[in-house]
Amino acid sequence: MPPLNALRAFESAARHLSFAVAARELHVTPAAISHQVKGLEQRLEQRLFRRLKRGLELTRAGLVLQPGLSEGFERLGAAIEELRTINEAGTLAVSVCR
Repeated sequence: MPPLNALRAFESAARHLSFAVAARELHVTPAAISHQVKGLEQRLEQRLFRRLKRGLELTRAGLVLQPGLSEGFERLGAAIEELRTINEAGTLAVSVCR
């Protein structure tokens, strides 16, 4: 399994077709996004983007990977939100015997 940070960097850059916008979203530098994506491409042995003069374009491999990652991150976010709604505070009854 590739590193989660690399997958997050790719997914954000793929949604925005921009390393700069992905960097702002993830609070890192565009160079960090580029580095993570490059490492992911090496690990997968697939180019995920075509780097153009005016932005990015997903390759066929990128088009295959992006929807599954986006759905997965959305499901993780929903699970975390659901977890936050759980209230286990409840009532604690204490009795003392002499």
